[in-house]
Amino acid sequence: QVQVVESGGGSVQPGGALRLSCVVSGGTFGNYAMAWFRQVPAKEREFVAGISWTGVSMSYADPVKGRFTISRDNAKNTVYLQMNSLKPEDTADYYCNAHIRSRIVIPETKQPEKYNNWGEGTRVTVSA
Repeated sequence: QVQVVESGGGSVQPGGALRLSCVVSGGTFGNYAMAWFRQVPAKEREFVAGISWTGVSMSYADPVKGRFTISRDNAKNTVYLQMNSLKPEDTADYYCNAHIRSRIVIPETKQPEKYNNWGEGTRVTVSA
């Protein structure tokens, strides 16, 4: 069973940056597409970014394009989310997950309801 542990969240001012990390265990990390999601209270969890198993292909949600960068290190079983030019609307709990059914980012990769196990997430707060 794949397990994930997210870290790196915190409080920053608008325009600031954070780098989130997600360590994966219990599976074959290099075989999976990976994705980041975020959720605010009373709203659905939403897709933020995804990356293919090789790290060559990435996909981003429109609100974060040009500001966020997803990457991975298969030797460390870790996926990252570099978040720059943060805005108050980026405030959320951030979660990562492994799409064990695909090596590339496909529509299902972006659907949080397709995942069974979630980590505890890491909180990002952007405010002045």
